Amino acid sequence: MGSGTYVIAGGSSGIGRELVRMLVPAAERVDVWSREPHDLQAGGVIRHAVCDFGIPDGPLPELPEEIRGAVYCPGTITLRSFRSLTTSDFRHDLELNLIGAVRFLQACQPRLRGADGRPASVVLFSTVAVGQGMPMHASVAAAKGAVEGLMRSLAAEWAPKVRVNAIAPALTDTPLAARLLSSPEKRESMAGRYPLKRIGMPADAAALACFLLSDESGWMTGQVLSVDGGLSTLRV
Repeated sequence: MGSGTYVIAGGSSGIGRELVRMLVPAAERVDVWSREPHDLQAGGVIRHAVCDFGIPDGPLPELPEEIRGAVYCPGTITLRSFRSLTTSDFRHDLELNLIGAVRFLQACQPRLRGADGRPASVVLFSTVAVGQGMPMHASVAAAKGAVEGLMRSLAAEWAPKVRVNAIAPALTDTPLAARLLSSPEKRESMAGRYPLKRIGMPADAAALACFLLSDESGWMTGQVLSVDGGLSTLRV
């Protein structure tokens, strides 16, 4: 991971928190935007600013002058039958997953700068359910499908100065997924669905995000990369 300044929306818990931990040793500065810092130790390289993307048109913090990498982590897990979903559910998921990402990237765009002639990097988060098609996922899959469309459009529009990619995880052991993993029995049942027989950990997706932010992925843009224990491609 190269030096520079990174802005991580939703970087105080789950995958975002693990990503911040991985960035800190080499980064010059890591700005974290989230509703609360949780156990994030702000100071030194890390700077925390309060921001809630669940509030439509809510205020956004000040940005650093130059941004080498920007990552939007906030998301939802709304798992209910289509019959029980309301239009408000769909609006809420779109607001946080898509519109929040739009607002974040519109703020960041003028300050995205790569180093030594190389492009800056943006990482967004989708879900395995967009490409796989899963029952009970209509609302979140629709919202994340929109995120994938946004990613590809921006990857084309911002090339060659900014690379834009997305990560599509499966179930990951984060606070967002806590109710799905609230007992040993649930954890075992969920793990059994995957060819690798375990659920994802925050480090799995965070390591991929680090790669996409780094110059090692410098010839990659417009891609959706799965980190899902083989769920989307294997039948075992």
